[in-house]
Amino acid sequence: MTLLLAGDIGGTKTILQLVETSDSSALHTIFRESYHSADFPDLVPIVQQFLLKANTPLPEKACFAIAGPIVKNTAQLTNLVWFLDTERLQEELGIPYISLINDFAAIGYGISGLEKQDLHALQVGNYKPEAPVAIIGAGTGLGQGFLIKQGNDYQVFSSEGGHADFAPRNEIEFQLLKYLLGKHDIQRLSVERVVSGMGIVAIYQFLRDRKFATESPDIAEVVRTWEQEAGKEEKSVDAGAVIGEAALQGSDRLSEQTLQLFIDAYGAEAGNLALKLLPYGGLYIAGGIAPKILPLIQSSGFLLNFTQKGRMRRLLEDIPVYVILNPQVGLIGAALCAAKL
Repeated sequence: MTLLLAGDIGGTKTILQLVETSDSSALHTIFRESYHSADFPDLVPIVQQFLLKANTPLPEKACFAIAGPIVKNTAQLTNLVWFLDTERLQEELGIPYISLINDFAAIGYGISGLEKQDLHALQVGNYKPEAPVAIIGAGTGLGQGFLIKQGNDYQVFSSEGGHADFAPRNEIEFQLLKYLLGKHDIQRLSVERVVSGMGIVAIYQFLRDRKFATESPDIAEVVRTWEQEAGKEEKSVDAGAVIGEAALQGSDRLSEQTLQLFIDAYGAEAGNLALKLLPYGGLYIAGGIAPKILPLIQSSGFLLNFTQKGRMRRLLEDIPVYVILNPQVGLIGAALCAAKL
């Protein structure tokens, strides 16, 4: 048996997991802990504290998924002063093999470790085992990535596709584009500013300020608090989650309209990614938002906007589309990646 260390490293939270494996496909979790990242000056003391508590031998290999780009085996976290370097980590932790990978690359590796119950099929499509696989996921931001078949395995690629231009398709989306350009005093708008947690709040603000529906006092209070805390790394309220929950419950018309516009844009961007890759190996929807609003994704215009690409509609109707329900897919992927070192 081989002992592996997997980590999901974010600006807010760091999750570590020890895994035993006899080969690259069989994983057995033996210990897991979560830490508040900002409480530590670096990743090393977190791992040391974790291993001390786990009371096991040192793992032979480790892989850490980082929310950000990896450049020459180093990573600078966006919301922390941490600078991670594989050589330094190997030396200070005493672990012979350590890899840093992008968090969306980790999701790519993790797909092969998911069980049937970890997925919800939105569209069965026409699966082709040799075709590319695509990943898109709205959460704090908007991640995108893809996998290409290499022999019996896949090569995983991350991307910065979430920073491509937002492409409005109708009058209300053109109004949204103009509103956000003016609000932020910018010359272009990335799709991430619409299809993400912050995008949900941005859409709500747009619909509120344009008086598309009456604002309820309870939601208004949450959004005002969120606005007052703009610029803070950590906010006392998650306005996007509150708006999403109100839309799910059907208790607030403005929130319902917000989620409708958000889901339409999400489906359209997933379709854009699908057109570029033709991922008949499957398009996987990751991120923290989709599982929480799954009933709305199922009942609204996600698939309509996904396939609404003119003459290309039939091509997109053949692409299998899944929502990833397992929030630990990144950790699974980091462990599988560690096993390959």
